[in-house]
Amino acid sequence: CYHYGKLLRTKDNPVEAMQAFINATHSGTDDYHILGRVYSNIGDMCHLAGDYDLSYDMFEKSADMFLQNGDTLSYYYLLNDVAFELAMLAEKDSVFAILDRVEKGCFDSDVLIKIQETRAEVCLRRREYDLALYYASEVCSNDSNSVLAHLIKAQTYSYIGRKDSAVIHAERVLELSSNPADIHNALFILTNDDERKDKVSIREVASMRADNQKLLEIQHGKFTQAVQLLEQDINRKPDLKWLYAVIATIFIVVVVIVIYVHRKHKKHMLLSQKMEHLEAEYVDLQETKENKLEQICNTLRASKNIQSDLCWRDFEKMCSFVNEYFYLLANKLQRKNVLNETEIRLCVLVLIGLSRAQIASTLPYAPNSVGKLKDHTAKLLGTTGKDLRIYLLKLAIEG
Repeated sequence: CYHYGKLLRTKDNPVEAMQAFINATHSGTDDYHILGRVYSNIGDMCHLAGDYDLSYDMFEKSADMFLQNGDTLSYYYLLNDVAFELAMLAEKDSVFAILDRVEKGCFDSDVLIKIQETRAEVCLRRREYDLALYYASEVCSNDSNSVLAHLIKAQTYSYIGRKDSAVIHAERVLELSSNPADIHNALFILTNDDERKDKVSIREVASMRADNQKLLEIQHGKFTQAVQLLEQDINRKPDLKWLYAVIATIFIVVVVIVIYVHRKHKKHMLLSQKMEHLEAEYVDLQETKENKLEQICNTLRASKNIQSDLCWRDFEKMCSFVNEYFYLLANKLQRKNVLNETEIRLCVLVLIGLSRAQIASTLPYAPNSVGKLKDHTAKLLGTTGKDLRIYLLKLAIEG
């Protein structure tokens, strides 16, 4: 049933493919690897139909099957799919909790690239454009042919008004992908390119978009029918006779009440356990981040030529080159709109842990004025010069 369903999908017949996959779930097999693949395909079809709640449920089932089978790599892949569906449902906190968990336990490069793609998608949907570009760029540096990364960059550049960059990445999507949804999004960006003066080129893009829109609508219609078939199977009720229906109804009412009370109690307990587990994971993650950042700072403090190591002349390159924590810190400080560039540079040096003399020689700044500048900067941030590094450390590692 599974392989027949896969064959039907390649033949562009999602409705019959869905029926084959449904038959596989009813087969009674204990082959968790096959069941994991079945639920993964069903989840993918639900995603293409736009039913993200249902695709989330199917991907969760698939992940559970792979976990029972001991296939940890497939399990981590599916956890990323679960997180991506939560991203489509705008559940940022839950998404990042899952991604942090995967990143902590998995070291497969392909999985880690998928994680960065999902982070970029979440940030794009929350209009956190700097972070979306950062994560998408991280993906491209490891996989220059990532369609999703180029599409996210194209959309992000379009939103912030950098149309030339948006067009470059949209055209790259067209080169790499044959997926109608990806093509549709890329063509939308090209259609709205105000710099495209060539009327022939405009007509070509408009024509391509119209043809692709028809293909997308046909495809979406097929997947919607497939999902309706799945929903019918999920909601299917047995055909009972009237006599058995009356008896069953009385029995069911009693059972439902008992189950409801039991599940409510159990759900409360599970939720409490889950919250405790997530809090423990969060504390561990923050400690890991803090230790990692301290190691970086120790390395920089020991450097004989710190200005060169920091790329000091190019402030943005400095932050992104040394570590993402410095990049995020600088962005957060810039968004506060209370510090100038000199004060932000001072914050970076304070975070690294340089002495007053080292700071004075690096800025450069008068040695006897560094203390005053540090106190003034701390005051603008709502803290004290004594506690400034602790404040910056927390700001750099917070989610």
